[in-house]
Amino acid sequence: MKQLTLLIFLLFTLNQYASAQDKRGQARDFGIVIGVLPTGKTNSITDVSGVRVGHTTKISGDNIRTGVTAIVPHPGNVFQEKVPAAIYVGNGFGKLAGSTQVIELGNLETPIVLTNTLSVPQAMEAIVRYTLAQSGNEKVQSVNAVVGETNDGYLNDIRGMHVTQEDVLNAITKATTEKVVEGSVGAGTGTVCFGFKGGIGSASRQLPDKLGGYQVGALVQTNFGGVLQIDGAPVGEELKKFYLSDLIHDKPDGSCMIVIATDAPLDSRNLERIAKRAMMGLARTGGIASNGSGDYVIAFSTNSAVRVPYDSKEITSTVTSLNNDAMSPLFLATIEATEEAIVNSLFQATTIGGKEGHRVEALPLNAVLPILKKYNSIKK
Repeated sequence: MKQLTLLIFLLFTLNQYASAQDKRGQARDFGIVIGVLPTGKTNSITDVSGVRVGHTTKISGDNIRTGVTAIVPHPGNVFQEKVPAAIYVGNGFGKLAGSTQVIELGNLETPIVLTNTLSVPQAMEAIVRYTLAQSGNEKVQSVNAVVGETNDGYLNDIRGMHVTQEDVLNAITKATTEKVVEGSVGAGTGTVCFGFKGGIGSASRQLPDKLGGYQVGALVQTNFGGVLQIDGAPVGEELKKFYLSDLIHDKPDGSCMIVIATDAPLDSRNLERIAKRAMMGLARTGGIASNGSGDYVIAFSTNSAVRVPYDSKEITSTVTSLNNDAMSPLFLATIEATEEAIVNSLFQATTIGGKEGHRVEALPLNAVLPILKKYNSIKK
């Protein structure tokens, strides 16, 4: 009887793992709890009040596998009510358009758009046109559009430059505060991460009330390599698929865009400190910020107390911002949310075939879950 019970248990467990390949979801859906802080309601960047995210996904024929992801900081006119922001460059092999003005002035005045490397110009023009067309911006003559990218040229006909201004505007105007759609969508449609299908991932953390109750959300576009770890488990090594495991064919390049949003009242200096911690989250997944990887972090605060009016009649301003001593919980929240967002991008992505017959397999959850069980990374 004991042997029969054990056999039934083993069959049930194997069936659970086998069906995992068909059932994609966030890491937490499979019992993987990363970090110690609780998530927000949807465990995505849109848990930060007012933040909206929209995608345009372009899959056509045998070789178009690309798209656009837009992050809108608040529901108002972002140009008229700019948000404090900062940028940190983990490795600068990339094209983060609009970065120098954000670094210089410490604020963001447009939605953030993510796309592929050769579609940055189209995205910039679309953001400019969108901003100029907004009510209240009739006399505006300069717009600092912020566009990030990764190179999806392995799966996508990137030279065809298939992303249009209409695609960008569609992502912006259809952005929603609902739970972020993750995986092989939007700007993550054609990306590759740790040798598996990458994509868009998101996660959030909420601080306890006694620490302010602030939300921190992360959204990533994953297209990079290294030695995959999930909640500390050496998944890449166990799967025998990791950087330097094959010196002939390994290539860890590609880039990772990370966007961090918070409702904590922060100035650009402390937002830059938060942005630096996001790279720690990337490192915890085994990412190495390789020579050819453009790894950028954009961090912004949505808190109305620290917004920057476009046309203020005052020559000074008084704002309430968080003290340095209160930053450490936000640092931890950023690290955890970034790490989990990257893992979610892998868990949610699906196998994609594309240009020149290339095919990138989704992370094999049926093989990964037993590894995580082995290393006690599955909590339920």
